[in-house]
Amino acid sequence: MISLPQRQQIVQWVDEASVAGARRHKACVLLGITARALQRWRRSDGLGNDGRATRTYEPRNKLSDAEREQVLAVANSSGFAHLPPSQIVPILAERGEYMASESTFYRVLRDARQLKHRQASRPTTVSHKPEALQATAPNQLYSWDITYLPSTIRGVFFYLYLFMDLYSRKIVGWQVYEQESSEWAAEILRDIAQREGIARDQVILHSDNGGPMKGATMLSTLQALGIVPSFSRPAVSNDNPYSESIFKTLKYRPEYPAQPFSSVTEARQWVTGFVAWYNFEHRHSAIQFVTPGQRHAGLDTTILANRKVVYEAAKTRHPERWSRETRNWNPVKVVYLNPDKSADSQRQSALDKAA
Repeated sequence: MISLPQRQQIVQWVDEASVAGARRHKACVLLGITARALQRWRRSDGLGNDGRATRTYEPRNKLSDAEREQVLAVANSSGFAHLPPSQIVPILAERGEYMASESTFYRVLRDARQLKHRQASRPTTVSHKPEALQATAPNQLYSWDITYLPSTIRGVFFYLYLFMDLYSRKIVGWQVYEQESSEWAAEILRDIAQREGIARDQVILHSDNGGPMKGATMLSTLQALGIVPSFSRPAVSNDNPYSESIFKTLKYRPEYPAQPFSSVTEARQWVTGFVAWYNFEHRHSAIQFVTPGQRHAGLDTTILANRKVVYEAAKTRHPERWSRETRNWNPVKVVYLNPDKSADSQRQSALDKAA
């Protein structure tokens, strides 16, 4: 918007150009204004503000205050309080009543701040992304979840409880039970804490919002062990990606039975083999193709350093076969869970530099 001093200056320039013989409308074109704007600025209000910006318009058919109150009273009555105006207006018309148009109902309700939630159900709440977490060593950040294993009885399942260390990707604890229970989960966690020598305030345990995860026994066990809980947003599986990923790996293994498990014992036997393979044979792509067991024990640094030596020696023998640097065998030093965008950018930058 052109300020008052600028308007005064423009009027002065146009007057000077007119005295010098210039056409007024051409002077306005050169200055980027219209002749009507110049006329408004010359009015006797001392070149004040543009009157259009302060003009108020009152529709002649505007509802009176009494009519607006009547619209609100009908919209909030017991028969209509749970309905939107798009349904209120047709129902009133069926009864031979017309109070206002649908858009007027919406406008009146919006002005009264009654438009967003008018049902008896609890209004929706905004779920914020979980806190960004990271691990730089084993036994700092765990993730756990429960998945179904089919049984021979239709509609009946066995339940695999699985706890993973996100830094090393090692399965640190698991069990198969015939039901979901906060008590069973707490028992597995106590066993993990004892075997891994978990100290208070050492581990953060992330999970979704299921009943076993938020059960009283599980929460009290977390408090007793000094383990900090972390939870996903409701119905957002992406907030717990590591557990979701390992369950997919488990169920897409070639050895995964084509037929349902006949007993919980059979399910436990199969999972025992899978865990042994995953922890001590599987070269995990996200941790530079070392096994989770090697990384959990701190052996990955030496293994990757030896690989680098092998590659450098190969390049020395045949430098013509290498157009760039040798393969990056640097260990992954930080693992992130639900990182913020800035942390994600930093991680990518670090990977680019390491490459």
